[in-house]
Amino acid sequence: MPPEPDPHRISLRDLAARLGVSHATVSLALKGSPRISAPVRERIIALAEEVGYRPDPMLSALASYRRGKRSQPITAEVAWINAWPDPAQLRKHREFDFYWQGAFKAADKFGFRLEEFRLGAECGPRRLHQILSTRGIRGILLPPHQIEPDWKDFPWEHYSVVRFGRSLHHPACHIVTADQIANTILAVQQIHAKGYQRIGFVTLEGDFSLRGMQFELGFLGGQRIIRDPNPIPVLVLGRDNPAARRKAFTAWLETYRPDAIVTPDPAIRQLLQQSGKSVPGDLGLAVTSVLDGGADCGIDQHPEEIGRVGFLMLNSLISDRSTGIPAIFRQILVEGSWVDGQSLPKRTPPQDG
Repeated sequence: MPPEPDPHRISLRDLAARLGVSHATVSLALKGSPRISAPVRERIIALAEEVGYRPDPMLSALASYRRGKRSQPITAEVAWINAWPDPAQLRKHREFDFYWQGAFKAADKFGFRLEEFRLGAECGPRRLHQILSTRGIRGILLPPHQIEPDWKDFPWEHYSVVRFGRSLHHPACHIVTADQIANTILAVQQIHAKGYQRIGFVTLEGDFSLRGMQFELGFLGGQRIIRDPNPIPVLVLGRDNPAARRKAFTAWLETYRPDAIVTPDPAIRQLLQQSGKSVPGDLGLAVTSVLDGGADCGIDQHPEEIGRVGFLMLNSLISDRSTGIPAIFRQILVEGSWVDGQSLPKRTPPQDG
């Protein structure tokens, strides 16, 4: 049986009666649907706030259940903003492509369409705002970026915004990302459990800003947890000079002689080959993303789940009409799982005598 309505609760039909519109119009307006004109949407939202309208949680749960039983018509759009210098490169990162796929599927389930908009020379922040506002778009997803975009005076106060990862410093909005610290701790523990004793960590300078630092912190925590008696120092390689990078890497290998390496950098396998080392013959290799890391052993960060959760957070902000840069921003961390592979087989301990 459907839940009995609370006779004292202001309903969609009450709002509709006061405004002389249908309850369906009120429902669509409160969801930010572009099918309802901006003046009507604003009038409905203003009245809802004035009279203290709140959705009935039991009826909302029933509606959510019914949505899951049938496909939903598209009623609104949300934006995925791509400001990469070469926009085609963004989704060539498999992790980021799965962010898109997870968000796209979740949006579709709730009657939204996820659309990519490209910020660049042909579409600056002002023009982007004009396009989004004309199309009635109220929600924005921000994927990771290698270079901080020039947002200029983009009016964030008009939008609900969620960013994936920590590569963007601005806008300082809510985040959904992989739990890189916990994931790297897990990697160190799993490598150690396979019999490796001298575990090293190599990363690139400025690796997507704070992302690289999170991996490094996780590695240092992992060393503490396994009580490594002779911890190998982290190696941070520069980006600009390939010859200097190879020289620094080879010197680090010769000095510390790791028997396994964990890294977020897919180029480490090639550097090992250039240094005369084979994987897994000379040492094991694990990566912080088995999708993009250049090895088949390491962490599955579950990027499709990250994308799905990113949209769910955005949808909750849209429903709550929470817009702009929050005074306190939230972080949702999705924990990864370990994947065994040939690049890091179980190591047989040396026999005494």
